[in-house]
Amino acid sequence: MDSYSLPELVSFLDGLPEPRIVMDSEFRIVGANRAYIQEFGSASSPLGRTCYAVSHHYDVPCDQAGEACPLSRCQESGTAQRVLHLHHTARGEEHVDVELSPIRDEDGRISYFVETLRVVRQASSQTAARGLVGRSPAFVRMLERMLRVASASTSVLLLGETGTGKELVARALHEASDRRDSPFVVVDCAGLTETLFESELFGYEKGAFTGATHRKLGLVEAAAGGTLFLDEIGELPLTLQVKLLRLLESGTFRRVGGLDSRPADFRLIAATHRDLRAMVEAETFRRDLYFRLNTFPIHTPALHERAEDIPLLASSLLSRVDRRPGRPFTAQAMAWLSARRYSGNIRELRNLIERATLMADGENITLADLLDGDEPALTGPATQGFTLNEAVDLDTLEQRYLSWLLAQFNGDLGAMAKTLGVSVRTLYRKLPAGALPPR
Repeated sequence: MDSYSLPELVSFLDGLPEPRIVMDSEFRIVGANRAYIQEFGSASSPLGRTCYAVSHHYDVPCDQAGEACPLSRCQESGTAQRVLHLHHTARGEEHVDVELSPIRDEDGRISYFVETLRVVRQASSQTAARGLVGRSPAFVRMLERMLRVASASTSVLLLGETGTGKELVARALHEASDRRDSPFVVVDCAGLTETLFESELFGYEKGAFTGATHRKLGLVEAAAGGTLFLDEIGELPLTLQVKLLRLLESGTFRRVGGLDSRPADFRLIAATHRDLRAMVEAETFRRDLYFRLNTFPIHTPALHERAEDIPLLASSLLSRVDRRPGRPFTAQAMAWLSARRYSGNIRELRNLIERATLMADGENITLADLLDGDEPALTGPATQGFTLNEAVDLDTLEQRYLSWLLAQFNGDLGAMAKTLGVSVRTLYRKLPAGALPPR
């Protein structure tokens, strides 16, 4: 940006639709446009306060509190920086896409920094009735990559275990893109046979084959201007991979029984739980198609990679499936859910919660409701040892171990305390606050 005096800069920013603030090198907010005041404003003015105090309620800059600080990065590099943060707003904590640019004076020295803030509407850090939910580091990394590519036309490949919500991520990508007002079309590649592939994707003309009594538009044509989501792309047979590759390379298609090639206009998102790279080496997936799809890979984390999100996910899923809204989990039930290992990931968690809502007669969802009909031989906590996927401090280790052990004893604090060699009173004091059962 060109050199501006502070009043000129704030006046210029006032005419822009996105929330923006101006900061000095000491992290102090020295200007804010109208859009920022409307979106993030509170009873007290942000002017003169530090950005980290206003946005995060921190006493120190973000990089000293374990987060990436765009201003510090900008000072070091002299270039614009972009990060995804959790900010405090009038609606509570929200995911905010932060972009920070330096403003230089006539001598080329940085005089101010302009921060642009965009609230991420496609994901929530609080209990939500729809969409993506999470706040763990693994979830934020996924969300940040999603936002990086959302506005481009680049092909995206979603990689992750079964049940990690790849279709939800694909929908969020579509909603964050410039194509959001056009169709989002899902193609289940696992259900496509060779005879169905061309007619389903490309459509057919009247009379193309016996039973074709009218013209039918294919899914590619239905996705015009929008997004085509190829789910379970790893299940597509080699013979059909050739036809898909031709579509992607030429950008055209022909209806079955038609003569004219038609332009295809869609943004491609594909997803799979399979290791496509290994399939390429085994020659069960075409190398050229793999590289056509794998322009921008995004890993959708499994639940064990974002275990700290389980209480938030569980509460959100409960609000979506319970026919008696407003019922909470008991502390023991939530502790059991948090300690459990899910081979089916979010899909398994949802099924477990939905079944419990049908079994629950009371005003709470209890541990007994969750255990009714559970299949411990497959995924139950009794068959799982206590594991950690990262190095943690001793306090965190103790809290996670106690939450896991609480599930093993089905909330029997007396037996648990005896095994640990402590009194029940001591155990109550040591248990994580969210896991304390009602006394």
